[in-house]
Amino acid sequence: MGKTSAEEFLQQREKRINDAVALREPDRVPVMCIFGFFPARIGGITFEDAMYDYDKTMQAWIRTMVEFQPDVYDDPFTSRFFGRILERLDYKQFRWPGHGVAPDLSFQYVEDEYMKAGEYDAFLLDQSDFMLRRYWPRIFGSLRAFENFFSIPGLYSYAGFGKLATLDSPEMAKALEDLMAAARESKKMLAGSAEYGEKMRELGFPPQFGAMVHAPFDVISDFLRGTVGAMLDMYRMPDKLLEAVEQIYPFMVQNGLGAKRNGIPRVFMPLHKGIDSFMSPDQFKTFYWPTLKRLILAFIDEGLTPFVFWEGDCTSRLDLIGDIPKGKAVYMFEATNIFKAKEVLGDVVCIRGNVPLSILLAGTPDDVKGYCKKLIDVVGKGGGFIMDASTNLDDAKPENLKAMFEFTKDYGRYQ
Repeated sequence: MGKTSAEEFLQQREKRINDAVALREPDRVPVMCIFGFFPARIGGITFEDAMYDYDKTMQAWIRTMVEFQPDVYDDPFTSRFFGRILERLDYKQFRWPGHGVAPDLSFQYVEDEYMKAGEYDAFLLDQSDFMLRRYWPRIFGSLRAFENFFSIPGLYSYAGFGKLATLDSPEMAKALEDLMAAARESKKMLAGSAEYGEKMRELGFPPQFGAMVHAPFDVISDFLRGTVGAMLDMYRMPDKLLEAVEQIYPFMVQNGLGAKRNGIPRVFMPLHKGIDSFMSPDQFKTFYWPTLKRLILAFIDEGLTPFVFWEGDCTSRLDLIGDIPKGKAVYMFEATNIFKAKEVLGDVVCIRGNVPLSILLAGTPDDVKGYCKKLIDVVGKGGGFIMDASTNLDDAKPENLKAMFEFTKDYGRYQ
């Protein structure tokens, strides 16, 4: 493929995506996915290899892109190639391939109360101080010594120099050494990301996302208090929970604006605890949607496109979550009734999804084509649709995923 033709493919794919987002009919239905560890499996390497071996990861993901030809690429280096960072920091929130789970199993999240119920006041007083001296020592075994780090605001003049003495210990020296080693691994990860991105551009593939952020409530529920803790907090300390969610919000805005700085105007927003099975409609309206909506609107105002991934079933929320500007965002649905979503939201947001993993794993190519046909006929009618699996992939049959891509390109044409 020559340079000119690669640039043409890049332009075509960008236009196809932008047309779909704007609720127009592109030349055809865009088709894309978040590959997960699927490229490792078909590339003949282990999931553990993908997290540790630079060259094997590069080769496996390039092979997948060339073979399946999606309309965008997802970056394996920032989403998979961080095994040595996890290992050096003794990361407690993951079990990952070869480290807690088998080499061919995906990483598993270890949920716990990493912030205790009685620590809201400390969190609200100084979020950065809480993260450094309480949260980091709990999630990074290598940084346990940071429990003894002095409070940063306390060193504001020569009168605070005595606080530096707390850093002079073998434990702190080792913690800082491990942190710098993780920083060096992070640079390798980012170098891989840059190299892979350049190779994708040479092949005519635009990047999928420029940043990832979480709903403010999910930061509390996923990473700090845990599901049970956050659910209890809605009843036992709702005011503190709401204050914490508000305090987290501006940090999520800044994280998302990284997409603008990167020149990749798409922000990935995976959502977890706002779905039907976790909270009532009233709780959703009180604790979850207000800051999430503001986050979506903030990115739209900055010229970014939020790709909001509603993991689980949020069918009961469809009327409410349509209260955003038309043609400015993408809603990705995993288990929500996507046909109902088209009916309710089709004139507001581009809809993305949702070929079930059960079909991609256990079905036949004809099963996949039948489901894709229904999606294109109903959800793709009039534009504003992107074909995708229901969630990221690890174990899909290659022939089934190939059927999803090829059928969409052949059948999903508007022009």
